[in-house]
Amino acid sequence: MNVAVFFRWFWRGILLLVILIVIPYSWALILALLTAILLDGLVRMIGETAKLHRFWAVLISFVLYVGGFMSITYFSFSVLIKKVIVYSEEFPGFIREVYLTAILPVIRQWERYSQTLPPNLIQSVEQTMEKGVMALEGFTEGFVQDMVQFVTLIPGFFIDFLIYLIALFLISLELPKLRKKAVFYLKTSTYQKISLVYQDLSMAAVGFIKAQILLSLITFVMAYGGLWLLNVKYMIPLALLIVVVDILPILGTGSVLVPWAAIVWAQGNHNLGIGLIILFLVITIIRRTIEPKIYSANMGLSPLASLVSLYLGFKMLGFLGLFLGPSILIVYDTLKRAGVIKTNFKI
Repeated sequence: MNVAVFFRWFWRGILLLVILIVIPYSWALILALLTAILLDGLVRMIGETAKLHRFWAVLISFVLYVGGFMSITYFSFSVLIKKVIVYSEEFPGFIREVYLTAILPVIRQWERYSQTLPPNLIQSVEQTMEKGVMALEGFTEGFVQDMVQFVTLIPGFFIDFLIYLIALFLISLELPKLRKKAVFYLKTSTYQKISLVYQDLSMAAVGFIKAQILLSLITFVMAYGGLWLLNVKYMIPLALLIVVVDILPILGTGSVLVPWAAIVWAQGNHNLGIGLIILFLVITIIRRTIEPKIYSANMGLSPLASLVSLYLGFKMLGFLGLFLGPSILIVYDTLKRAGVIKTNFKI
């Protein structure tokens, strides 16, 4: 092998290794770059429409993006905190009611039955109850430890978020220059292929946002209609909370409706508890049914391909997979159309 070729590939390998080492510590910067690319269309539209300098167009887009994000976050947390305060005030009475209506009758029945049951059976039941109590204690301790660990991560998260915002603004300003520098180091054919992938991903990103907005509107209508039928107070804030929680990672409509149903059921309001569970099932089934079709219509994928990419992406990567699954499929389809990936074979 030629020495020059060897060293060229050697330094490429070193560069790739450095990139792989740095990437885990650069998620804030990578996310800022991706966000800047997605917002670039809005920046250019504002600049061309209002005939503004790029700095002012970037500033307006940045304020709109951060303001919208902060407003949604503030609203969701304010509603959540209010509900937590309300439930915390009702919690002692709820515990007392559960003890009087559920736990105390069981204890009295056990006292009556224990007089007629064999000692071995009584001992076995008591051991089972002790194991259950120990498991509950272990769960409580683990939950407290997780909460403490979560609290310790908050300062680091705010630092990363601040770096993300600063990097987003600066990258948005420098994006045209960064694009020119990237073109300088790329061949014409490579640049054309990357441009094709970029255009398809940009269209898919806009389509994903449109699909998410449409799904959120559908979820809001279903949640509001269900809460109205159940005659629940604060229907609009609760329906908006359900929509916001449904968008957030890991969580979903069940994280609001299922605990709520369990609490009102334990309080004796069985009709509302059953109604909330039915509402949860209706929202989940309808959303999961129409989700692939809406994504396919807005992202240029077939319904089957959308379903497979969403399902596999979520199973393999969690919430992030909902973005990466369709994105990988779009990149594959684009590279195939560009001739980078060739599948002209028969088995």
